[in-house]
Formats: sequence, structure tokens, C-alpha cells
Amino acid sequence: MHSHNTIFLVSNLHCPSCVGNIEAALAPNASMLSHSIVNHTVTIRHEAPSTEVAELLEGLGYEVDSAIPEASEGQGRYVQPIRNGPKHLDPRARLDKADKHRQNCKQCQEEDEKLKENSAKDAEKPDFVVTDSSGSHGLYEISLSVEGMTCSSCVGAISKALEKTPWVASADVNLLSASATVRVHGDNHSDELVEVIEDLGYDASIQETRLLDSKKDSQVDHSSNTSNAGDAVSEAPMRTVDLLVNGMYCHHCPSKIVSKVTGVDKQNMKIIQQPTLQNPVLRLTYRPDGPVFTVRTIISAISEADSAFAPTITHPPTLDERARRMHAREQRRLLLRIILSGVIAIPTLIIGIVYMTLVSHQNSQRQYLMSTLHGVSRSEWALFVLATPVYFFCADIFHRRAVKEIRTLWHRRSKIPILRRFYRFGSMSMLLSFGTTIAYIASIAELAIAASQNMANSEGMNSYTYFDSVVFLTFFLLIGRYIESYSKKKSGDAVAALGRLRPTEAQLISADGTESKVGVDLLDIGDTVIVPRGASPPCDGIILSGNGIFDESSLTGESKPVAKKIGDEVFSGTINNGDALEVKITGAADSSMLDQIISAVRDGQTKRAPVERVVDSLTSYFVPVVTLVAILTWIIWLSLGQSGTLPSSWMDISVGGWPYWSLQFAIAVFVIACPCGIGLAAPTALMVGGGLAAKHGILVKGGGEAFQEASQLDCIVFDKTGTLTVGGEPKVTDCTYFTVDVSEDHVLSSVVALESGSSHPIAKALIAHGKDRKNTPGTVQDSEEIPGKGMKGSIAIGNSRLEVLIGKQALMTDFDVALTSEHTDLAEEWSRQAKSIVYVANRSDSSAPFVLTALFSISDPIRPEAASVIASLQSLGITTYLLTGDNALTAAAVGAQLSIDPSNIIADVLPSEKAAKVRSLQSSLTSTKSKPRATIAMVGDGINDSPALATADVGIAIGSGSDVAISAAHFVLIRSDLNALLTLIRLSRKVFQRVRFNFFWALIYNLIALPVAAGCLYPVTTRSGDHVRLDPVWAALAMAASSVSVVGSSLALRSGLPGLGFKG
Repeated sequence: MHSHNTIFLVSNLHCPSCVGNIEAALAPNASMLSHSIVNHTVTIRHEAPSTEVAELLEGLGYEVDSAIPEASEGQGRYVQPIRNGPKHLDPRARLDKADKHRQNCKQCQEEDEKLKENSAKDAEKPDFVVTDSSGSHGLYEISLSVEGMTCSSCVGAISKALEKTPWVASADVNLLSASATVRVHGDNHSDELVEVIEDLGYDASIQETRLLDSKKDSQVDHSSNTSNAGDAVSEAPMRTVDLLVNGMYCHHCPSKIVSKVTGVDKQNMKIIQQPTLQNPVLRLTYRPDGPVFTVRTIISAISEADSAFAPTITHPPTLDERARRMHAREQRRLLLRIILSGVIAIPTLIIGIVYMTLVSHQNSQRQYLMSTLHGVSRSEWALFVLATPVYFFCADIFHRRAVKEIRTLWHRRSKIPILRRFYRFGSMSMLLSFGTTIAYIASIAELAIAASQNMANSEGMNSYTYFDSVVFLTFFLLIGRYIESYSKKKSGDAVAALGRLRPTEAQLISADGTESKVGVDLLDIGDTVIVPRGASPPCDGIILSGNGIFDESSLTGESKPVAKKIGDEVFSGTINNGDALEVKITGAADSSMLDQIISAVRDGQTKRAPVERVVDSLTSYFVPVVTLVAILTWIIWLSLGQSGTLPSSWMDISVGGWPYWSLQFAIAVFVIACPCGIGLAAPTALMVGGGLAAKHGILVKGGGEAFQEASQLDCIVFDKTGTLTVGGEPKVTDCTYFTVDVSEDHVLSSVVALESGSSHPIAKALIAHGKDRKNTPGTVQDSEEIPGKGMKGSIAIGNSRLEVLIGKQALMTDFDVALTSEHTDLAEEWSRQAKSIVYVANRSDSSAPFVLTALFSISDPIRPEAASVIASLQSLGITTYLLTGDNALTAAAVGAQLSIDPSNIIADVLPSEKAAKVRSLQSSLTSTKSKPRATIAMVGDGINDSPALATADVGIAIGSGSDVAISAAHFVLIRSDLNALLTLIRLSRKVFQRVRFNFFWALIYNLIALPVAAGCLYPVTTRSGDHVRLDPVWAALAMAASSVSVVGSSLALRSGLPGLGFKG
């Protein structure tokens, strides 16, 4: 054989011991000619094929990437890839190879020891790792996914168990989203929380834990103006991402990744969770600085660490996604059982009904079916065979749930008091399991009795088994449960539809000007993207070039196109119907306005209305009451039959006597009772209502409770600036300077300089007024804000220093500024024109008194729709109030234009006093709706309004307002249009009308159905002489129809049909 020289690339050749091990393994059939630890290569002379040599090295734990035969004369060099190299192995094979390598490599063994020492040190480094804060006593909100809930009884049981736990502050359990949101004291109760739920027989898993006080950290300010566009990057909030790193093949890989990542930007990044071979997810927080430092930079660094690494951004499934998966899984299980029971129902129908009741007695086939086999007719044996798989397989979803509930209830670890176990237990599944089980077991008993008596006559026994009822019962129950599950899924489709508005790809402009398509997750604040015509911005941003016309109806509900120019903000989920634009990203993925809308809707859906808690309490007693009614029904009919009170002609069965005859009424009671309809009355309507609200540009942050309060409003209190007035760009309409030692230019300079740090609309108007007149620039040396009154500061203008007061008349009074009749008359004249007045006083010497130097009037136009909205509210019986910090004359002028009763205008209110005024109205006003006190809503937009929004029964924030105001509100009107307020009130009333209708219908159904099922109408006979009674099969159909009708009633809100739907 000829010998060959081949260069093998060995990626984990890194120390002399590796070289020695390879040399020893090659002898005597091959030899090493040279090696390079730096280049990770060995040159080997061998006679065997190079693949066999590679396999030998692989067996020692070395990673052979490729083999390069040395070129002989006249031949070129080529690279032969090795298919079992590290890139081609599965993770388990890589781990096995790494273990073999460690056994032979001294350097790896030494590094193992160092790694153990360094890992403890690295965990203490604040630059990279967020230390564990377990044991913190703050208020935490924990979101859980809960599997196994079927009705409101389940919700009630979980809610009560959680609320009784001492460290739980509140618990909201949502049946439709299969989730629970629990607020706890301290963050070390997650495992205990899961244990509480699992002890009840349900499966639970933690989805998210967050400190409520840190919520502001995640908020993104969407009020950036054009001047701040360039600062967007420096002010970028921290972003947290999860990176799934595929391709790790040895125990060194995680430390290699961490080392590479921390070397990218040590100052602006913290590693929260290091990857491991078992869980290859790297979680880190960083401050983006696009396009210089982005998530793409981090991914690129990981990829450069090893060519086998393939990092991608991963997202844990949301509660909505988990709920949809649960519903889909439940629907598959139900559909399989429906198909099987449906197939079996066909022969059951033919044998049990067609041949027994419709076919002539002389029919040979009927006679064959009625002939006996061991004392029982062949038809009964056939029905027994057909019903058995239906009972044990198709109805198993009811039995499993019921067994789990009973086992949990009577488990030795159960903390439920013994007495309570008898009057508060069970769910819908338990009722259905009881009904089918009694029917099946009773039929088996009758079959056994008949077989033991061996009744041999030509027609067989004249029996009345429930085998056919078991089949039809299960079939109808499964169909009802399937439709109910499908409807639950549909009720949350509005949120899913919002999520689908978000694009998945973006056209990125790199720093060098090249364009490329990237996933939206790879964008960061500061990146520049192209938004073509007909496309949606991938993230929120500011237009850098081009003019667009946007359809923002998906966010605001307003179909009118909105023109956008350079410097204007655009939002993800809206559609550009104009020219292609260049947009600078100001809100990365998961922090756009669309994401906040989706998050707010989801959060709102987890907050339950007070009426739902009443329903939970009612349904918690439902199963025990129905069980008692069923038992009493059986006992009463049995007693009446055994005592001879009932005519013997009423007993229409030949086997089992009165006990068996009475049982049919008890089974019907079990089956027809339906707590599902009662339990679904409120949550389905509220979830549909939340989706409709989002469609019309309204965020329901307060959930069901906010809806309920909004449907019963007695009074709405309005802030003035930015709420009843436009508030966006007020203007200085009048300006008068008074002759003093300070020049007009210096007065205006001092005003502009001092107000430059304020975002208040009036401050913006004064700044714009000063810039129009090109005043001399001043420098602020010190400033002080006097809450609710104005500002005081010192301004350097050139070589002079000037102290200035800017604000209301109350501020002038506090500093003893002399006001003449000329001053007050002029201010009153402007106030009567609904203008806001700004007083300016100056002094150049701190020992001298302040002197009034100027008066400004600020015109903030009243919203064009404000007057009609106020009139519509008053026609709906809602009292309107105006609450403002402006002076009484200005407030009165605004109130007169809007037809607000002068006695309902509250002026000169400091920001700190607004909440107190709302409380005062709550205690003093009476309700017209038979409630202890009036229900008050507050509508505002500014930071000053947030305490009042939180104090009011219903806080409503205008979407253009500050993030602080929005966070304190129960509802947010995304579009800055007061007509949305009318939509909100009409929708709230419509939703709760539907809740009441659903509840009334479900309650009436049970109140009527139970007595009928119990046989109260049995003494009544029809013209044909048959007694009026509800067969268990028809009872099952009626029960299914009850649940489906309630869900259908809620879904009808979407239809827009007169009387049924909501038009907006």
C-alpha cells in the first residue's frame, strides 16, 4: 500500500498532552510528521484511508473538521470535509466526545478546576450578572398558565385558594385565557404558588414575575419631538433579549460565549442568565446605540467565537399563545372523541330507536334483535357493546377531571375543612361524569339482573336501559364542549388580530449606506429603515426623509388618513399609503405603541369585574346543590312509587322496579344542570368588549371592573388643558410689557430661558413666541418649580443677571409683586375670552422687590368636538364638571362655551388638590342608580392629572398625554378625540347589558330546566297519553345549547346588527 501525507484540522488541539496522546494512538500504523497548536493542525503519514484516521482521532475525543491531502507533483490541493465533525454531530454525541477529550487532555482538566473557581467569582460581578434578589419584600405580579379549568367553578376554587394564602395580595383567574395573575408580597413564593394550584388538581406553570414598582423602567416615551430625534439613541432604554445559541458542543462553549459577549461592551450590558449545554439560552440586558451597538453586534460576536455557534433571538410563549395552544389541544381531543361517538351513535340510533319504535313488530330483523341471549335481548347486548367504548374513552375527559377533583378534595394533605367538603365541591365535569356514570352503571345492573333471571321469551325482556342514552348523552355533551371551546378561542381573537399587524421583516439601512432585509427582532433604537408605500413601519420611529400618508385606524379606530412629514412620529401597525420613507427607530421590538396596546388589552382581560366574583361564589355551591336535588328527586319518586301513591301504569319498565324507574329523573337532573352558562355570562362578554374597545381606539387597562364602573357613571370631571382644549400647540395671542428698568428683550429672554426645561404646553407657547422674535439667548443659573403656581429662577443674559418669576397671579401674590388696576383689568379682559394668563416679574438686585414686567395671554383652542360631546353626555344623564388650575374667569369662559353649569366649574386648583376635589365629589354627590354614592370619572392628559385619575372610580387618559397619566388610568383613548369617550360609555353600557342578559338567560334556564328534568311535569299527559318528561338525552342537548347560546350572545356584540351588536 502507498503512504499518504494528510493535514488534519483538529479544532480542540490546544496543548502538548493532546499531541502526545495522538502520537501514541497512531503508532505503529501511522506517524505524525508535524503539528501546530496555534493553527490546530496535525500532519500525519498513513496508509489507511484518511477517513479511518479521522475516526481514530474522533474516538479519542478530538474534533476533526476536515482533512487536506498534501499535493503531489501535478496535482492540486483539495479539502475533504469530515461528516462527523463537530458541526454534524447531535448535542449528545458532542457531549460524549467532549468527555473523552477531557479524560486525555491535561489542559482541559486544569481549566475545569479554574472554571469552578471563576464561576463563583463571575456570579458576584455586577457588570455582567444580575444578582439574585430572592427574599425581597416588594409587591410582585406573577403570571401563570393554568391548565385543566373547564368552568367558573374551577375559577372560583382556584381564586379562593389563592386569596386565602397569607402572602397573596390579590388573585385574578381567567377561564378564557387559561391564566392567573397573582400579586404577592415578596418574590420567593413562585414554587409555593404553583403548589397551591396543583394541590387543587390543576396544572400550573410560571410565565412571568415582575416587580410592580419597576414598571416605569420598561415604559417608552412616545412623545419625542423632532428636536430630540438625534438624542433618541443616547436616551435609549435598556433592552432584555433571550438568545438561543445552537451549536454548543463542549463544556467550554458557555464560558467562551460569555467571554466574547462581555468583551463587546462591558459598560452597557449585563448578563442575567448564562447559557448551559442543557439550556443554551443567554439572557442579557443592554443599552442599544444603533447602528453602532445593537443586538446584531452581540449575535455577530457570538458567531465569531466559534463557527459552530448559531445564535438566534428566542421569545418564550405568551399567555395568549399558551391559551391558544391549550384550546387547540383541547379541540383536537374533543374532535377525536366526537368522531368516535358520532360513528357509534349511528348504529345506536338504528338499533335503539329505529328498530325499537319505528319498525313493525313482524319485521324479521326486529324479531332477531328482540330475541334473547342469556335472558337479555340481542339489541341490549349490542347497545352495551356500543356504549362501553363511548363511556370509557369518549367520556374520559369528564371522568378524569372528576376523579382528580374528588381525590384532591379528600386527599390527606387537603386543607379544606371536612364540613365544607360536603357543600362546596365539584365542577361541570363532575356533573357530567356523575350523569353518564349513573346511566352506565345502572344499565349494567339491569343487564345483570335480567341475565340472572334468564327471561327467555320470544321478545326478550321489556327493559329500559340507558346504554343508548350514554352514547347520545356523551355525543351531545362533546359537541357542546367543542363549540364552547371554539367560541372561547374566538372571543380572544381581537388581541391576536392586533398582533398580526406587526411586520416580521424590515429593510435596514446600514451605517455604510447598504440596504438589507432583517428580522424585526434584530432592529434596535437608532437604526434607520425604509418604509415603502403600502408597508407598515417595523417599529415606532421618526421620519428622516420623505412625506407619507398613514392609515392609523388599526390603532386609533379613526379611518381618516393622517399626513406625516419629516420629524413626525410613525407607529408600527399603521400603513404608509404615501411615498417611501426613511425612518429612525425610537422604539425597538416589544416596546412599540402597538405592543403596549396589546399588553394593555391582555392585562385588562385578566382583571375581573365584581359581578364575576359574585358568579364565582354562586357557582361554587352549584354542584353540591344539583347533587342534592338529584338525590332528593330519586328519593321522592322512589318513595312515592314504593308507597303505592303513584299509579302502577306509570312504571313503564319491567326490570328494576321503582328504584330504576326513579333513576331516570335523577340522571336528567345531573345532566341538564349547567353552571357553565352562568360562569361564561360575564367573561365572554367582557373579553369581546375589550377587543371591540381596542378596535375603536380605546385601551381597557382596568379590565372588567372598569367596564362595570363605566357603565354606571353619574358624573365626569374634565381637566381643561389638553382635554377640553387642543393642548398640543397653544399660542401667545396677546403680550403687554410694562415700562421698568428691564428691557423687553431681556424680559423675553429670561422667560424663554427659564421655560426651556419645561414640557408644559404653556411653556412651549412662550418658547415659540420668544424664538419668533429672535430674543437674546440667556443662560439659566438656577431654577425652582413652585407646584401649581409657576417657576422662579436666575438668568444670565450677557454680562447682566436677572431674577424672574413666571406663573399665575397667586405666584405674584406670594412674592408681594404689586399689581395695579391696569394689570388686573387687562388680565380679566383676556380671561373672559377663555385665555390663560401668564404673569412675569423681574428684578436685577436680590435685595429689591420683584416688579411686574409683562403679561402674556395664551390661547388654547377648545376642541371642535368638545361642545357636542358635553351635550351628548348630559343627554345620557351624566353630570359634567370642569376642574382646572386656571383662574376662575378663564374657567368660566371655557365652561360657558361648552354649556357646563357654572356651579360645576372648579378653578384655581393646585395639582396636589385635584385628587382631593375628586374625593370630595365622590362623597358629596348622590347617585341616580340606587347606589350608596355617585360613580365619578376623571378625564385628563397631564402628569398633574395622574393622582386624580387614580382616585376617580374611572380614570380616562387622553392618548396624547404623558405616560404617567396613562399608567394611572383605567381607560386610555388612543386617538385624541373626545368622541371616543362617548364610544367608551356606549360600549360599556352595551357590554354590561349583554352580561346581565347572559346571566339572566343562564339563570332562568337552570331554574326552569331543573324542575322539568326532575319530573315536575310528569303527571301531565299529552293527547296521545304519553307523560311529559325530559329524557336524559334531550337534557344533554339542552345543556349544551345553554352554554353555546351564552357564548354566541357575547360574540353577537361584534356583529353590528341592531339590538344584537355594537356599531360604535
